[in-house]
Amino acid sequence: MDLKNTINNYLDFLKVQKNYSLHTIESYRKALSQFETFIIDEFGNEVDVQLLDTEDVRPFLGWLYDKDFKRNSLRQKISAVKSFFKYCVKKGLIEENIVSAISTPKREKKLPSYMMKNEVSELMDNFDDEDIIQLRNKALTELLYSSGLRISEALNLNVNELNLASKTIRVMGKGRKERIVPIGNQAILALKKYIERRSELLKDSSEKALFLTPKGKRLYQVAAYRFLNKSMKNVTECKQKSPHILRHSFATHLLDNGADIKSVGDMLGHASLSTTQIYTHLSIERLKEIYKMAHPHG
Repeated sequence: MDLKNTINNYLDFLKVQKNYSLHTIESYRKALSQFETFIIDEFGNEVDVQLLDTEDVRPFLGWLYDKDFKRNSLRQKISAVKSFFKYCVKKGLIEENIVSAISTPKREKKLPSYMMKNEVSELMDNFDDEDIIQLRNKALTELLYSSGLRISEALNLNVNELNLASKTIRVMGKGRKERIVPIGNQAILALKKYIERRSELLKDSSEKALFLTPKGKRLYQVAAYRFLNKSMKNVTECKQKSPHILRHSFATHLLDNGADIKSVGDMLGHASLSTTQIYTHLSIERLKEIYKMAHPHG
């Protein structure tokens, strides 16, 4: 069967039998249309799928690369082609999946956004220390930046897990792994001010949550995201304005100031150094920017 008709049958199969969404089917249609164009470019005409072999298909990746598709887009298109040939095997059109041996490009790692140090300072200065909600918000923000906690870790904290005297905090991270993280002086000051007035939000004396809503319940992630997103809009040009940006900023600023990568990884609760290394790459990119701006031949 010729390639074009086989592709159309496969797309019908995805729609009728697999019940794929219209968005997914359209994505597959575009990828396979590009594959068909590649085959015509290579052979000068349509071909029967039975006549194709691995070496006929392998250059498709380079063909896409030459058209400036990004790595994640390449992954999606190769995945669509692999799925198509898997279908051809299932339907008995070919004996083996000729693209199973073709490797899929690794997922492109996006460097995380982070705030500049002066932006963090401006963010902290914009909270009103007289208002209890603003006081709570500042304490949470300072803690996130000071200790690099995930927002879920910070909101799950109970009052008794803070040790302001030793300037540490006991955190239950992913996989129920516990770690001890240091707290900076600015965060300790903000937390002390908030804890002194936490009773203004407390409705039930048995509530142990550190950060409370106006109704006296544990603060939830959506509420934390909303106030941080709103607060960051006025001080930073980071595309992403969320609690996680403070975690990224914590790691980046530590590495920029000479902290060793293993210690930073331990504080972040990373299971392996490879996860932390993305922040090293971030710092290197920052150094390149500085070099380019400052060096006469940059």
